[in-house]
Amino acid sequence: MSDIAASSSSFVRRELVPERPAPVKTTGILGFLRTRLFNSPTNILLTILSVLLLWFTVIPSLKFLLVDAVWTGADRNACLAENAGHPVGACWPFVEAKFSQFMYGFYPELERWRVNLTYVLAALLLLPLLIPRAPAKGLNAGLFFIVFPVVAFFLLHGGGLAGFGVSWTAGFLSGFIDSISGGGRKLISVGETTAVVGVLLGLLGRLVVLLGSALSLLVWPLVWLRDQIQASSRPLWTDFAATAAIVSVLLLLLNGGIRTGWRALTAGLSIFAGIGIVIAVMGLDRGGFPIVDTRLWGGLLVTLVVSVTGIVTSMPVGIALALGRRSTIPLIRIFSIMFIELWRGVPLITVLFFATYLLPLFLPGNFSVDGLVRALVGIALFAGAYMAEIIRGGLQAIPRGQSEAASALGLSWGKTTGLIVMPQALRHVIPSLVNSFISLFKDTSLVSIVALFDLLGSLHASFADPVWATPTTLFTGFAFAGMIYFTFCFGMSRYSLFVERRLNARQRN
Repeated sequence: MSDIAASSSSFVRRELVPERPAPVKTTGILGFLRTRLFNSPTNILLTILSVLLLWFTVIPSLKFLLVDAVWTGADRNACLAENAGHPVGACWPFVEAKFSQFMYGFYPELERWRVNLTYVLAALLLLPLLIPRAPAKGLNAGLFFIVFPVVAFFLLHGGGLAGFGVSWTAGFLSGFIDSISGGGRKLISVGETTAVVGVLLGLLGRLVVLLGSALSLLVWPLVWLRDQIQASSRPLWTDFAATAAIVSVLLLLLNGGIRTGWRALTAGLSIFAGIGIVIAVMGLDRGGFPIVDTRLWGGLLVTLVVSVTGIVTSMPVGIALALGRRSTIPLIRIFSIMFIELWRGVPLITVLFFATYLLPLFLPGNFSVDGLVRALVGIALFAGAYMAEIIRGGLQAIPRGQSEAASALGLSWGKTTGLIVMPQALRHVIPSLVNSFISLFKDTSLVSIVALFDLLGSLHASFADPVWATPTTLFTGFAFAGMIYFTFCFGMSRYSLFVERRLNARQRN
């Protein structure tokens, strides 16, 4: 027992244990430097190289753009080194003097409020779509993708709906009436001819004559409506009222009649009322705004029109081609494959040249398409071919069991694709889609080759002004354009990351 006590007493420490060194700090600036930049010889070398790269690139850029820059002046003399008294960097008075040209091109100065109003309407309709918690997404999307392009066209291009009443409803009624009347006259002539053959054929001929006369009697309401439209002092509104009445009645009948069709009827009348308000406010019944030819458009206006139109229209084209390439119908599948491979096999410059210079040669002599519209169609189809392959990759990532489960529940192919397969496929390819959007936004600069002055085209045109010919004018203009492109592209990139995080968080929950 004493041996055990003696042996145990030998383990009693009679002096304090020395203090341990403090743990390595992993938070704050020092912790970040220690754990991320200087935690290994390789990272130390990469950090030093990165610092040197930033020192020889960022510092001279900031010095050129801010420190040595000239901020005020009336002409090139303010941006010359001998007048400034120091090495001159960016010549910002040049940007200030040419700012309106960069934004609007050669758009008439008195009409530029229409461009600004278009920008404001686009922002007011786009921001609620980008905010996830904003209400009335369906109505907002309809206004942005359907109503806004029409309003923007009449705002930017000008013109009105003069002659629309006569050329649309009245023209349609005239053609319809002529066809029916001509058919009735033919029936009458056939009846009179067959009546000569014999008694039996004569009875049949009389029946045909009666049928032709009945058709002629049924035509008189349409004839009256056509005559009223053509004789009206304001044919547009008469045409508009007749169209609204006909469409509303059809909506009421096709949706169950008086019992269940009131909701569709109310929605149709509300849409026509909104269209009428827009026509009245914009004066489209009186000729609208002065027409501004698209050859006068330029600057950021053309860049945004081309890029937004290409991005918006390429999505449905890409979805249709992607679904067509996966179709089991050989004709649709072969057409989709040929379309995709053809448009992906040629550069965008070739597409623009063909749409601008060669396409008019294949059109009839009395038929012409605006140059900007031709470029928009070419860019939309070109981008749609690339979107098709991106979306097809997303569709292939969806397990077959998703479609089989939907079929087992009795869902049709359209509902299965629209509600189950396509939303998941698009979520998988968000990075690729946004990457294509950014690439398309930057590729709009190629339209300057076909005489469309986008932002870079207006920038090149401004360099020809001898009033601002200085050694730094060129670099200042490209720096300004680069900042604009970076702002839009970086904004799209950050928003795509936000959408990815939100969808991933919802999927985990």
